[in-house]
Amino acid sequence: MNIIYILWLRQIKKYLRSRSRIVGSLGQPVLFLVALGFGFGPIFQKAGEGNYIQFLAPGIIAMSILFTAIFSGIEVIWDRQFGFLKETLVAPVSRFNIMLGRTLGGATVATLQGLIVLLISLTIGFRPLSILGILISLIIMFLTALLFTALGTAIASRLQDMQGFQLIMNFLVMPLFFLSGAFFPLNGLPKALAIITRIDPLTYGVDGIRGSLIGSSHFGLSIDFLILGGITLLILSLGSYLFSKIEI
Repeated sequence: MNIIYILWLRQIKKYLRSRSRIVGSLGQPVLFLVALGFGFGPIFQKAGEGNYIQFLAPGIIAMSILFTAIFSGIEVIWDRQFGFLKETLVAPVSRFNIMLGRTLGGATVATLQGLIVLLISLTIGFRPLSILGILISLIIMFLTALLFTALGTAIASRLQDMQGFQLIMNFLVMPLFFLSGAFFPLNGLPKALAIITRIDPLTYGVDGIRGSLIGSSHFGLSIDFLILGGITLLILSLGSYLFSKIEI
């Protein structure tokens, strides 16, 4: 258990010490919130869907969690190249515990990033329904962060260089985000697109955050929790297996 705590704390300390990383990672979410929120707001309202910032903010929160969580997998490659991973893996502890500590740390950092975006959203007009809804959304944020941190770690465990990871992430992250319903309602989609959005695990993170914060859930919070929890356990199992096969 000590190694899990040490690696979890290491991830958080690295994040808190890197102010430029925190500020830099907020640029894209703020741009989407302001440009799309106010740019498409009148069109969204004319279509009878209400306030677009209310609809958009949960999706942008999920986006910031996705990017922060999945790219934390890069640190596996980075630590491998600079020797820290080797020092960790030769320690007399379970590789599952090492992977779990890293994943929990990355998920905590991604959740903090989502919370910061939520606070920024409040300054531009986003209004959650209740304090209880915010607390529930934090649980969904952490589940979403845990899922994609584990996925990033699983992929990075099979790669040797940064370039390969970036290539796979570009083909994976953007489709996951744009097909999650972060920008558009899931009602009335063409059948093919509706099937794809249901396959996308981020869809349930976006829907759960939106449902808990503004009371508008396409699938229902119970379904979101169930599917996110099931996929998270599956990806954690896959990630721990692939991480255990890393050669040093």
